[in-house]
Amino acid sequence: MSSADQPYIDPSEIALESSAAERFKNRHDAFWSGIRDAVGAPALVLFAGMVGFGAMGKTNGFDIWFTSATSLFMFALPGQVVLLEMAITGSSAIAIALAVTLTATRFITMTVTLFPQFHHKDRNRSLYASVHLLAMTAWAISMREFHSIETRHRLSYFVGLGLVCWLISVPGTILGYLLAGMVPPPVTLGLVFINPLFFLLTFTEVKPWINRIAILLGCIFGPIFFFIDRDTSLLTAGLVAGTIAYFIDRKFLRKKAGVFG
Repeated sequence: MSSADQPYIDPSEIALESSAAERFKNRHDAFWSGIRDAVGAPALVLFAGMVGFGAMGKTNGFDIWFTSATSLFMFALPGQVVLLEMAITGSSAIAIALAVTLTATRFITMTVTLFPQFHHKDRNRSLYASVHLLAMTAWAISMREFHSIETRHRLSYFVGLGLVCWLISVPGTILGYLLAGMVPPPVTLGLVFINPLFFLLTFTEVKPWINRIAILLGCIFGPIFFFIDRDTSLLTAGLVAGTIAYFIDRKFLRKKAGVFG
């Protein structure tokens, strides 16, 4: 049967593990569970990344209001870094908007893989407000946990998780701005990259093997494409590694469902 002939399966209708079918009593319980899961390593890692970004803003001459506003309204560290770097070089507003938009294209795949897992009654216009809470950390943890959460409780869990991550971004940015100059520049840059590293480690725990294969192939192709063309290496490595992983999943892994998970 070709992929075009395969019936569509709503992600929210995939059966849960029987032992996890009643993980939460109600939406309130799911919401606070999301908050508890966010408080700890996820929040600390994101906070550290925002501290690094705040220090970067101060070092490059931006005021605290502008630097903090980017965390509040953008809440996307890669896009915020690109915004600062292009503003420093004097790029036009159109060029900055285009570059920041390109960095945000990852949210398309994150949205189309996460939001269909919500209960169909939750897929309404209110999701436009919830989507602002979508970030690498909340997405990776949600993808890891959703298989054990009933569909009617997933949105509440995600909102609790994402809300904490969003709310700590501004204090982290302000603290980093105030501490700028007190730590060496390499440490500041290191803090910015803690969040992507945490995302990578969290994503390896997501059950489907296709994700782990994609990460492994990305680690292989990344250095290769970097030596070929460093400016496009991230894009080409992701495209090639993701495409090969998708092919492996469609042709081999799905035929052995239950063996690979």
